Amino acid sequence: MYDCINAEKTTVGNKGQDGQPADKGSDDILAFAFSSSGNYFALTDDNKHLILFHTKPSWECVSVRSVNRRCTALIITAAEDKILVADKSGDVYSYSITEPQTEGKLELGHLSLLLDVALSPDDRYILTADRDEKIRVSLAKAPHNIVSYCLGHKEFVSKIFVIPDYPDLLLSASGDCTVRLWEYRSGKEVYCCHLSSVSEPEATKTDQKYTVSRIAYCCQGGYVAIICDCIPTVYIFQLDAIAQQLVYRQQISLKHKGWDIAFEETGDFWILQEDSEAPLLLYRPDDGQWKPVTDDKGLQKMSKYLHDNWTVFEGFVGAESHYSSLYKASFDNMATYLQRKEERLQQQKKKRKDLQHGSNGQTKKIKTEESSL
Repeated sequence: MYDCINAEKTTVGNKGQDGQPADKGSDDILAFAFSSSGNYFALTDDNKHLILFHTKPSWECVSVRSVNRRCTALIITAAEDKILVADKSGDVYSYSITEPQTEGKLELGHLSLLLDVALSPDDRYILTADRDEKIRVSLAKAPHNIVSYCLGHKEFVSKIFVIPDYPDLLLSASGDCTVRLWEYRSGKEVYCCHLSSVSEPEATKTDQKYTVSRIAYCCQGGYVAIICDCIPTVYIFQLDAIAQQLVYRQQISLKHKGWDIAFEETGDFWILQEDSEAPLLLYRPDDGQWKPVTDDKGLQKMSKYLHDNWTVFEGFVGAESHYSSLYKASFDNMATYLQRKEERLQQQKKKRKDLQHGSNGQTKKIKTEESSL
């Protein structure tokens, strides 16, 4: 177990963007990622640390560096030579793995808060998703060169994922309760699924927000699993690459909110949930459906470890949605507009009546004077 508090002692470049000491935060982990081979693991915390580990043959902390802004997402290149870090100011920085003590290099920037970053499997394209509904595709070697935009979401884009065995397809999810497929190099949307349409009737509410917080993919069969923020349900789809669409397969109901999900290469499916007694669930494929497993030794061992160290997670139990503040603010000013319009019409009618009364009185006065002559 590694304590992020120890990172403060070995931080390289622990200055903020203006050269001033970085402000202190908590030790909460904000983003993390493994490399594709599993040889490296990187994380960022609320204290603006970027911590890199080498995992084989045993875990070793390689470097601790400072970042300019608190991060929202990170990813390690397929070549395992760089870490790309997206932050709250809309920038993406790259940090070398081969030279683990060097500071970050600014690669690209958005005008809005970044929520996720992804790479094509060949490291040729950087894909970034922001709060303003946009997905941008940039050339990795020249990030100022924008290849395309994937436009169509109506709210912030919470997650993006390039399908590993179909590298021309991008999967995205948004606060507009949709999951979409794109041919991202051209920016063409090829499929859209409204999550409310696949939810069970008893779980569907008119004001329910289906904001995807995690996406997991299983190459064996092309299965896609997603969980939504603050909703105790896992949705499983199967990718039909020829038709370029997602086929709904299964829904797994949980007793508690899901925190994370992951597939193994064998197809085993793991769920981490907000429950100290049963924090970890294991499902295995059986005739096209995932069914729960309880007698697995690995599951029992890891569940016990999580249960014994549950104090690490207590601060996140019952936490509010991370996405609620990202929705567009809507104002219902139509009622006020109609009320003011009615008031103006009434005022105009009153003025016309007053003018008519005044003109009638003047006419009577003239007629009286003429008759007296």
